[in-house]
Amino acid sequence: MLAPADGLTGAEAEARRRRGEGNAAAQGGSRSYGEILRTNVFSFFNLILFVIGAALLALERYSDALISVGLGLINAVISAAQEIRAKRKLDRLQLLDRTGVLVIRDGQELEISPELVVRGDVLRVRPGDQIVVDGPLLDGGRLEADESLLTGESDPVVKHPGDELRSGSLCVAGDGHQQARDVGAHSYAGRLTAEARRSTTDKTPLQRRIEFIVRLVMALTALMSGAILAQTAIEGFSLLRVVQITAVLSGLVPYGLFFLIALAYTAGAVRIARHGALVQQVNAVESVSNVDVVCTDKTGTLTTGQLTLEEIVPIGDHEYAEAAAALGSLAHNATTPNLTALALVAALPGDVWEVRDEVPFSSSLRWSGLVTDEGTWVLGAPDALAPRLRKPLPAADVTERTGLGLRVLLLARAESDKASPRDAVAGLRDAQGHPELPMLVPVALVALADELRAEVVDTVRRFTDEGVSLKVLSGDDPRTVAAIARRAGIDADEPVAGAALDDLDDNALDAIVARTAVFGRVAPEHKERIVRSLRRQGHYVAMIGDGVNDARALKQAHIGVAMRSGSAVTKDVADIVLVEDSFAALPPAQQEGRKIINGIGISLYVFLARVVSQGLVILTVTMLGLGFPYSPTQVGLTMFTVGVPTVFLTFWAKPTKPDPCMLRNLVRFVVPVSIVTATFGAAVYTALYEIVIAGFSSGRRTPHQIIEEFESYTGLTYGIDADFTTASATILAQTGLSTFFCFASFGLILFLAPRSRFFAAWTTPTKDTRPALLVLGLCIVFSAVLFIPVLWQYFGLTGPSRPVFLVVVPALLLWYGTLTVVLRYQLFDRLLALDTPGPETH
Repeated sequence: MLAPADGLTGAEAEARRRRGEGNAAAQGGSRSYGEILRTNVFSFFNLILFVIGAALLALERYSDALISVGLGLINAVISAAQEIRAKRKLDRLQLLDRTGVLVIRDGQELEISPELVVRGDVLRVRPGDQIVVDGPLLDGGRLEADESLLTGESDPVVKHPGDELRSGSLCVAGDGHQQARDVGAHSYAGRLTAEARRSTTDKTPLQRRIEFIVRLVMALTALMSGAILAQTAIEGFSLLRVVQITAVLSGLVPYGLFFLIALAYTAGAVRIARHGALVQQVNAVESVSNVDVVCTDKTGTLTTGQLTLEEIVPIGDHEYAEAAAALGSLAHNATTPNLTALALVAALPGDVWEVRDEVPFSSSLRWSGLVTDEGTWVLGAPDALAPRLRKPLPAADVTERTGLGLRVLLLARAESDKASPRDAVAGLRDAQGHPELPMLVPVALVALADELRAEVVDTVRRFTDEGVSLKVLSGDDPRTVAAIARRAGIDADEPVAGAALDDLDDNALDAIVARTAVFGRVAPEHKERIVRSLRRQGHYVAMIGDGVNDARALKQAHIGVAMRSGSAVTKDVADIVLVEDSFAALPPAQQEGRKIINGIGISLYVFLARVVSQGLVILTVTMLGLGFPYSPTQVGLTMFTVGVPTVFLTFWAKPTKPDPCMLRNLVRFVVPVSIVTATFGAAVYTALYEIVIAGFSSGRRTPHQIIEEFESYTGLTYGIDADFTTASATILAQTGLSTFFCFASFGLILFLAPRSRFFAAWTTPTKDTRPALLVLGLCIVFSAVLFIPVLWQYFGLTGPSRPVFLVVVPALLLWYGTLTVVLRYQLFDRLLALDTPGPETH
């Protein structure tokens, strides 16, 4: 036994705090600002942009370097701003939820913040208090602790002097003092937090695919750069020309794609927050769209933690009205109400009784009772009251309701009450004053049910309709959990107890996990193993929990979801926090995530088609010795032709299921589109280049006539020299190529989101007119660029030119016809013997 202590003095407490023996680390919390900035600034995408920017700075391409580094910083700011916003909101919520604790300092009780507790403090623990440190209960105390956040079991545990009180539990009855032995990182909650934080957030499938694509593009660009720069060295190009070529080639890296992903994630997080889901890791916006298995705790997630009155079954000749009136009055007159009493008070009216004595409910007694002028009434577990009953209980009725997951209690009355005068009612204590039951007459069975959250049934149905399966992992009795799962609409056949998993190897565990929907009496280690098993089987797993015991499983899952009312540790490691404790926030979040992933998928088609096409044109034209086909300013047009439309396409996408064959379909689209587009692009460039060369060679026009014509096209002043022929041919060819590529990029949008069957060669038509209107608007804007001198001069193009018009327009028509035939009849698939049919939607 441990005797009560007088506590520490203020000076002793301060000295221990300075020695690092405080409790600050025991409190969970969101990531620090430094962690948020570090992970977002030095992400994979941003590191690529920063490396390219440094290379461009070394080549003195300051404006291009500014674009590269600037985009990286913008990406970091957008992503970090979302996480900081989420952190501040969660910190405010936790501050509102935080309550002080009572410690004994200098011989007096003092209320302080939990993080100010130090090792050796004596804490006063009362009903409703959260246990914030580990340590024994001291002499003179006796209380009941709800350890559901630690173990998952919802039944209170009686604690006697010397018993361990662990951080994360809740005092629900009794009173006592606790010695603070393990604080901060050494407490149970602190150790779980440290274990959970060792894991890192998973990369989403889309992030992994994009990383692969970017690495592939960079490798191909590097190879192509080496070949082209080697040729320039042989031909004796100037250093300025080498720098210009390098700047153009670096433009093949899809900068806009990185920006688009950061923007889409952030916008999605804002929309998801409107449904009550606070995103702490921005990639969780996309990750939630891939979930096909949801693992959830029972208490606090499926249920509210409260009870509801389900049924009153009179016994013998007793009437329902008599039993209901007695139950209501018993609950209304209890001075120490528990969850059962609160449920009865909410469901039944009650009279005011003159209470002579009361025995409150405790886990050791498993019954409570009142001695009143109206008689002696007892409410408790049937097996606890059975030895004092004059008549046996209908065992079948009890078993039937227990099998349905209901909590069955027995209402009984003291046997002597009916024959005794009002001043001779039976008591509830022995001669020494200890609780003792008199002989009882059973009056009625009382069935109570765990209260399901209002939205659970509908949410389970929505998940089921989307092909998402649910598994319940709880510390409660498996039969009770299975019954509640069935009430929620989860197909629960034969539940499995956690102990049955202990000696199983991975293969045996996988088999049980695959066929079982409900697991009871599971420890935190069991939950973690079940999540790992699901991941081994190829599932994308979300774990929902509210307790300390859920933290490791949350971090092990692809995406962890915590309740706001749950433990701080759980919220600390979660990717998403449900700020309204509403299970219903997840299906809308999943739909938002699917919109984003499908939108980014469409953008990938456009981006990669542009990158590969331009790369092929650059390689072809350069190897033909026709000059370099782009200037750095002309590459900037791709942000307009690709970056701007893909932002709109991303936010207009439909919330369909993610495409499991995304990489394969990308190849099936991008390769034929790039080959066809690059072929026509190179033909346009070559034709216009040769038109100028032929004009000089034929002698049909004098050099002065040609110079005058080009001065009208370009707005520049030319002189007759040896380089004029090549320069004039190059600038006209570049204008034609840029014009062709811009209009072809707009046309690709119509192939990916066709409004009519005229463009439905790759996918089925949609009813959405917005992509078609976007294409029309982009065509008008780019036409304005070609006709406004300030704009076409800035991009290094010629003005309105008859040769460009006569070459580009037929090329675009032939390009559309050729591409339609190639995609509609799947010529690329046939060539490579691919069996996969074209996708219905993208």
